[in-house]
Amino acid sequence: MFIDTAHITIKAGRGGDGAVSFHREKYVSHGGPDGGDGGRGGHVWLKADPHMSTLMDFRYKRAYAAGDGKPGSGKGCSGRGGDDLTIRLPLGTLVRDQASGAVIHDLSEADPFLLARGGRGGWGNQHFATPTRQCPRFAKPGLPGESLDIVLELKLIADIGLIGLPNAGKSTLLSVVSAARPKIAGYPFTTLTPNLGVVHVDEGTSFVVSDIPGLIQGAADGAGLGHEFLRHVERCRLLVYVVDIAGSEGRDPVEDFETLRAELLAYRNNGNNGGGDGGDGAGRPTLDGKPWMVAANKCDLLSDEAPLTALRAHLEALGADFGADLGTDMGADLGADVPLFAISGATRRGVDALIGAMAERLQHLPPAKRYEADYVPPVPTGGSASDLVIRREDDAWIIEGAWLSRLMGSVNLGDHESRMFFDRKLRQAGLFDRLEAMGINEGDTVSLYDFAFEYIR
Repeated sequence: MFIDTAHITIKAGRGGDGAVSFHREKYVSHGGPDGGDGGRGGHVWLKADPHMSTLMDFRYKRAYAAGDGKPGSGKGCSGRGGDDLTIRLPLGTLVRDQASGAVIHDLSEADPFLLARGGRGGWGNQHFATPTRQCPRFAKPGLPGESLDIVLELKLIADIGLIGLPNAGKSTLLSVVSAARPKIAGYPFTTLTPNLGVVHVDEGTSFVVSDIPGLIQGAADGAGLGHEFLRHVERCRLLVYVVDIAGSEGRDPVEDFETLRAELLAYRNNGNNGGGDGGDGAGRPTLDGKPWMVAANKCDLLSDEAPLTALRAHLEALGADFGADLGTDMGADLGADVPLFAISGATRRGVDALIGAMAERLQHLPPAKRYEADYVPPVPTGGSASDLVIRREDDAWIIEGAWLSRLMGSVNLGDHESRMFFDRKLRQAGLFDRLEAMGINEGDTVSLYDFAFEYIR
């Protein structure tokens, strides 16, 4: 099954806690603190895998987490860092922030990308020794790693995209110009997923062709199958519109071409891709801002040249520069400036001329489109003590707020000295005064997230 979108959650590893330890050695009566630091949490990396062609692996598994750092230990030993997690994705995957839709990274190169950083390990008690506090019995906990909810969107990287209505012969054309073996049959929507094929022209010259599932009228608005795969056209450097010139499906070739043109323009105008505008650099009109050619397929079924002449006249009316007569050999190259080629995928008639024209055109086109990152990570807000929310439930007082959450993450509540520091911060912030003003009684329970205590005046 071909899956080209997925929603997953990424979480980097938490840093290990710092250690509370003291030097113990024979004949050393008062060893100093030697608690080591916690290890760094594991990072989450993304890497393009050219052997992957779908996001099927992410359909059922939605959560990915790197390893946590190990806690420090005595003798100044730091904890081991958490294991990094490398997620392999198909080449051409676009990574977006789920909340804002902003682009985080375009995975169109083989270089790995650091998506989420692991949390820093906490300091051991050896860092907190001072002339007046020579025996610190507390250490810092590790910090949490970064977490993200992201959307993966596969946009295939192909040099040329074959666009056409059902049964226009796109799959047949792909099978004769490359080693790809797509399913070919005489019924609509035989092609259900995009197929890629590599076309070898000469030594060291090749390009990738993508066969997009057949479009129908209204595809840009969700009709048929093609709307699911129009995103794969965005990276194509050159489009080839494959038209059934013989009308073997009972359709008019000119109307077929106009249907394809309208759907790609509608896809762009609906804001689905951000395709370019203007011409293709050769003075011809562009569909979706891309240079194009037209392959009039199934010419072996023509009894006369009228349909081909009508399509040629229609393209001329759009502003295409033909510069040469149609001629009698419908399989011949119609000239270097002519975007129309009469071919037969079944008999290979005119296919070599089309391949040569595509290869020559690609030499003058820019590389495949790359999306620039526009994601801005949210700035963490620490808040203030005055922003704390206090609510009463029976004889329990529940306190929440960003300031409190950050403070609790920086103390070790299992250590007496650290708890005293925590108590002192709460008193300085005026929290206890607010509780007494709201009517707290001695013995009431105060709940601070996962930490609770009885209030004593």
